[in-house]
Amino acid sequence: MASLRIMLVGGGKPVYFLARSFISKGHGVTLVNSDQEECAWLARKLKALVVHGDATQPRLLADAGVQDVDVLLAATLRDEDNLAICQSAAKQFGVRRTLALVNDPELEAVFHDLGVTDAFSMTQVLTGLIERRVETEGVLNLLPLGGGKVNLTEIVLDEDAPVVGKTLMDVRMPEDSLVACIFREGNPLVPRGSTMLLARDRLVILSLPENYGQILRMLTGEKG
Repeated sequence: MASLRIMLVGGGKPVYFLARSFISKGHGVTLVNSDQEECAWLARKLKALVVHGDATQPRLLADAGVQDVDVLLAATLRDEDNLAICQSAAKQFGVRRTLALVNDPELEAVFHDLGVTDAFSMTQVLTGLIERRVETEGVLNLLPLGGGKVNLTEIVLDEDAPVVGKTLMDVRMPEDSLVACIFREGNPLVPRGSTMLLARDRLVILSLPENYGQILRMLTGEKG
């Protein structure tokens, strides 16, 4: 993957760990933070450009080099600030991909309607993960992609799963869904129609959200 130029706006440990992860993967990172002491700490800890100031001000964004970044993530504690930052980056500086943390989950759709490329509510993400883990132990995780339009789910097959011993071509998956990968004894397999499903296989499923329940019932026998 080609290296990206990423601007992170916000503070706290989550932003620090995000920046550290991006830097470790070879991406260029600029951090914008309104807390001067935290900026000094970040500058000591990270090999990143750290800018102190209010990112809701277009001039500050320009001085930080927003016009040169590939991706901007606004992750402050104020939803109105995150929206303003993303809109300014996109409309005034031509940033093609803007992402915003939405603290109030009821505003997630509003952010999408107002032009933010991706808006995500941690409340919604965590709620979905917890609900689905409670429903069945066979689901290790469920990750919404594209603003919740697509799900990436990891399902573990137990010995009683109805598909164990069958090949993929014998399992009629719902339309708009596929088994993207199988992890077997820790090793990834690219599945084919002739691939037989075994107990303890971990299936990575790509699907539309409305197909989730049907897929779960088909593969594990559990209700979704």
